[in-house]
Amino acid sequence: MAVWPGGVARPERVPAGASADGAGIVVGAGPVTVDVYLDFLCPFCRRFEESAGPVVERLAADGVASVVYHPMGFLDSLSPDRYSSRAAAASGCAADAGRFVEYARVLFGSQPAEGGPGLSDEELVEAGEAAGVESGSFGGCVRSGVYSEWVGFVTAMAGRAGVEATPSVLVEGLVVSADASSIVGAVLEAGRG
Repeated sequence: MAVWPGGVARPERVPAGASADGAGIVVGAGPVTVDVYLDFLCPFCRRFEESAGPVVERLAADGVASVVYHPMGFLDSLSPDRYSSRAAAASGCAADAGRFVEYARVLFGSQPAEGGPGLSDEELVEAGEAAGVESGSFGGCVRSGVYSEWVGFVTAMAGRAGVEATPSVLVEGLVVSADASSIVGAVLEAGRG
């Protein structure tokens, strides 16, 4: 098990498509790195997904940016069933099936209210079906919490990076406003440099 700066231990198992440090899921292969820190219970993250999500996805699809999604268990204390961490772990299972972005979109579309229970494990599995996950192992991955340790690692690494709120967006390591125009402007500027 590798130990990163600050004594944070990288779990032995990380989802498919994980970044080199294991602390995020990489979508796209563009030259500019966009880091998106999110929590599936965060209502501001849902708004971000609805407004800026399609633009960020397009940057990755067009080969302009590599988008690294960091699903965190940041808001576990606002749910009686640790929904943030369970949903983030399930998103790792979706990444194994190559459907992280689609799964995230479904989770935000069915986001529970802060303070109440989140989706059950069975509902998280059903969300995978709605996102087009066809892997027979997805349900077992979600139910057994295969990526629970990974979510703790992602959350700890985000804290080490100075992330104190979700959504947080960095372009080439610099914090930018979590809105489409700021992100696009920063990506274009970084691409010129």
